[in-house]
Amino acid sequence: MLIGAMLLFLLNGCALSTFFFGEGEEKSPSELISEGLEDMDRGYYKSAVEAFQKVKDRYPYSKHALQAELKMADALYQTKEFDQAYNAYDDFEKLHPKHKSIPYVIYQKGMCHFDQIRSVDREQVHTLKAKEEFERLIGRFPRDEHANKARKNLRECLIFLAEYELYIGRFYYRKGEYRAALGRFTYIIQNYPDTGQYNEAIEYISKCKEKLAKQRPEEVEG
Repeated sequence: MLIGAMLLFLLNGCALSTFFFGEGEEKSPSELISEGLEDMDRGYYKSAVEAFQKVKDRYPYSKHALQAELKMADALYQTKEFDQAYNAYDDFEKLHPKHKSIPYVIYQKGMCHFDQIRSVDREQVHTLKAKEEFERLIGRFPRDEHANKARKNLRECLIFLAEYELYIGRFYYRKGEYRAALGRFTYIIQNYPDTGQYNEAIEYISKCKEKLAKQRPEEVEG
């Protein structure tokens, strides 16, 4: 009984202490930023996200809030939470359209999609969105260092898109749908002439035309 009473007293004492004095002194925005940056350096990206989120929530008008917005997007990107990271970068661009980091932000928006590109046998939604961001960056800030990196990634996007069209064209050709295949191969030489698929596309175009010429007139016209 005595031990139980003592435990109850200690527990109540802790509760009262927390009630009157709180769980501890609240960290300043600079302390939270430092904590988040240290976590990022150590690879503790989820902890870093939490620290930067606290700055945004508790000190939205602090001079550190803007840094927290951008660093939180970076930390989310590092955790491969690409959709959340993209939204964080997008919010930053909308809120601070003239900030000096906008070229970097646009590049990272492109990378959020670029890093989700998988294989040529799937819809190229992320490839197209990455291409769009990289082209936008190059168009707006052609001399920026991030535009130079974007050019390399943009070429990879174009190659992937050409490979995708080639894959679909071959699929139609194997099924005997030569007109549909012809459309895909023609699209390649019109839109991706310098990506390495040109010669194969030309060869298939010739094959498709030969196959179509052998079909009955009504089939060719249809």
